Amino acid sequence: VTWLDKQFTMIDTGGIEPKTDDGMLSKMRDQANIAIESADVIILVTDLLSGVTANDADIAAMLLKSGKPVVLCVNKCDRIGEPPAEFYEFYNLGLGDPIAVSSVHGHGTGDLLDACFKYIDFDKEDEYDEDTVKVAIIGKPNVGKSTFFNYIVGSRISIVEDTPGVTRDRVYAETNWRGRNFTVIDTAGIEPESDDIIISQMREQAKIAIDIADVILFLTDVKQGVTAADEEIAL
Repeated sequence: VTWLDKQFTMIDTGGIEPKTDDGMLSKMRDQANIAIESADVIILVTDLLSGVTANDADIAAMLLKSGKPVVLCVNKCDRIGEPPAEFYEFYNLGLGDPIAVSSVHGHGTGDLLDACFKYIDFDKEDEYDEDTVKVAIIGKPNVGKSTFFNYIVGSRISIVEDTPGVTRDRVYAETNWRGRNFTVIDTAGIEPESDDIIISQMREQAKIAIDIADVILFLTDVKQGVTAADEEIAL
């Protein structure tokens, strides 16, 4: 992202269920924790229409324990002007002044980024290497792309399940091999053209990764051999 001529990386995460035993939700929580550990500043997004929930309070407590700066965002404040009375309930989370935002209309996003900038030291040495090689891992669903991605980067950043379609967006991670820096991109499995909006969006996410990559790592499954799906992707 570029804001006020400064560049920074923004990480979107899955929703956090702090006290769940569900396997998938637990993995989403673990993935969010990795993002928290790597962040310079955290934006906690809450929902004006839902008010302060027990989950909001649990997440706020978890973030306070992290020791990282937290900016409180109250989303769905879609009307311009003075926020409604419900907005002030979010002070109860103990995270300081909440910022009213409408992610649909873009209201308040500048104030939100300004609040984040107070915690970012742009003068420190930039660790990003312009010569970093971008590698996109591409393949059909359920060939092990996310498992391979996690192994390469040395962390369980991508969620791994036996069910195809768990990865839907592009997932990025930095790694180093023999003194060379790499950005590795995990992608959703590419399925045949479909009217299904989710499948279409997953294909588009994979295509974006292909476009920005310097190298494409095409992953296939030796047990299945070369399939029609592999041939379509190769073309």
